[in-house]
Amino acid sequence: MKIIDNIPVFGTELDAGAFAQIKTCARAATKTALMADHHKGYAVPIGGVVAYRTAISPSGVGFDIACGNKAVRLDIPAADVRSRINTIMDDVFRTISFGVGRNNAERVEHEILERDYPGWELEATKPLRQMAANQLGTVGSGNHYVDIFHDELDRVWIGVHFGSRGLGHKTAMWFLNAAGAKDGMDVEPCVLSVKSNLGSQYIKAMTLAGRYAHAGRDWVCARVARFLGGNILEEVHNHHNFAWLEDHDGQQLWVVRKGATPAFPGQKGFVGGSMGETSVILEGVESPLSSYTLNSTVHGAGRVMGRMEAKGKFRNGVCIRHGRVTPEMMNGWLERGRVVLRGGGLDESPDCYKRLTDVLGEHSESIRILHTLTPMGVAMAGANEFDPYRD
Repeated sequence: MKIIDNIPVFGTELDAGAFAQIKTCARAATKTALMADHHKGYAVPIGGVVAYRTAISPSGVGFDIACGNKAVRLDIPAADVRSRINTIMDDVFRTISFGVGRNNAERVEHEILERDYPGWELEATKPLRQMAANQLGTVGSGNHYVDIFHDELDRVWIGVHFGSRGLGHKTAMWFLNAAGAKDGMDVEPCVLSVKSNLGSQYIKAMTLAGRYAHAGRDWVCARVARFLGGNILEEVHNHHNFAWLEDHDGQQLWVVRKGATPAFPGQKGFVGGSMGETSVILEGVESPLSSYTLNSTVHGAGRVMGRMEAKGKFRNGVCIRHGRVTPEMMNGWLERGRVVLRGGGLDESPDCYKRLTDVLGEHSESIRILHTLTPMGVAMAGANEFDPYRD
């Protein structure tokens, strides 16, 4: 860890753009930090942790409110899954809805969708309830996925990564517009007083989107467990685009994590790697570094290559600029890892990411790795999907 301009920064290489963004955030914040997987985001960097005494930031939570991960361990042996992994991944890709603006082909009943559930009374969310009902349990595109893993004891895990879909995106846009927020990457983040009418409404809407994302990940994990024929024995679930009211050194702070996983001592988290590499189940531990991170850690490996840079640029289906990643490069990772992929594109190749072991190593004093998850199957949206709901 380095302290640069009073901001704790993790990682061997500093992303100058992300650091410029966190410096801007620090002007209005009580505390800030950059996790080791940091890179540029919209107004607030991915991997950024920003804390306020009496304020909250819709820019910090981001467009994909409550994006997060869930992992579940099943009671079936990995050998059984390996023997039919191709069929399993076909079932996953056919049944779970991947892509932009998709509806779930299976109607999901859940209390979050009831008209009188807290949060639907708001002007921002009231028109979105039917869309949310249609999309509950859909995964989306970009770096969102459903993975089948085995751990170091050859036990089977399911891992998923996605957020609140259209509900979160449209809710975020409503509040950013209502607050008169500036548009663009390198702008002052939108910050709302929690004592203001707009700020208190945002907290209610964010909470609703968080519960909705949680319900969606619950449904997908349970549905995939049915494909595999297993029962869920253990669950690890966390948001990494959210804000929480927490106690830090005797201060009540609204801690906004954008692409950062909560990691209080004893708190478990699921952190995903790329499609061709391992992921982990970790937990926070007592450490002097914890106060610098506000009990946070990475949410993934972190990108080192932008999507257009990776796959090139196309116009009317014609490549006008070649990308840096080739199909042979991506397939090499998958073949070496014996990973069965459904969907996915060059912009999600492991070549586009840092190595997860490296970024985790930068936080080794404040986390403990409990399980290492090796992918057997990965399902993502198709290569040419643009997802406006991710951040």
